[in-house]
Amino acid sequence: MATRLVQIHMKAADDEAVGRFWAQALGWGMSSEGPGVTNLEPEGFVYPDPTAVCIDVVHDPNPKTVKNRVHLDLATTSAAHQADLVALLRSLGATPIDVGQGDVPWTVLADPEGNEFCVLEPRELYRDTGPVAAVVVDCIDPRAMARFWDAAIDWTLHEVTDDHARLRSAKGVGPYLEFIRTPDVKTVKNRVHLDLRPYPGDEQAAEAARIRALGAVDINIGQVDVPWTVFADPEGNEFCVLTPM
Repeated sequence: MATRLVQIHMKAADDEAVGRFWAQALGWGMSSEGPGVTNLEPEGFVYPDPTAVCIDVVHDPNPKTVKNRVHLDLATTSAAHQADLVALLRSLGATPIDVGQGDVPWTVLADPEGNEFCVLEPRELYRDTGPVAAVVVDCIDPRAMARFWDAAIDWTLHEVTDDHARLRSAKGVGPYLEFIRTPDVKTVKNRVHLDLRPYPGDEQAAEAARIRALGAVDINIGQVDVPWTVFADPEGNEFCVLTPM
């Protein structure tokens, strides 16, 4: 049995506007599976595939109140590319923000609804990830998070220290999943969370039971009669186990 990270779920008051921003930012296509949901994936992409972690932007009227614990890092290939990308993003409605980063070589921005993200300086590590270098999760204990997520999904653990941990698809493609040590504790439901999907032939209930045995906790965030299972990881971050595909 195994499951994999297939997409991130992002709340937005205006899912279409936020979806349009991210589609233009990443050069991806935009579609909708139904009212209040905007789906983003690379052009010509056959879902699911490890070459990309897709984005579902989902309508939620509740306002953003705290810094997101999950954000995207965007990759660049040169200093000129970084500058051009930042300029493009600002023209699309992104704004520079200060999250305490200090003097760093990357640029921290917020999308039109305040969701933080980073435009990284060129790094060899991310040369082949595509536009998204990493999905980044703030945490108190990267080692503990690495143990849980390394067991929960079939991605490969590449690095773990007291300050950060890094996983990537076992096929060596697509973005990384990174856990970065931060002193901030989780206080509200995350507006951005991870969605996992078992492989064809696996049973969702069996995968949910396996993940539960690793330390995930069933939670109720208002879902009613849905085909997915909602969990919290060891630091309380919500995530969903979808049906196999």
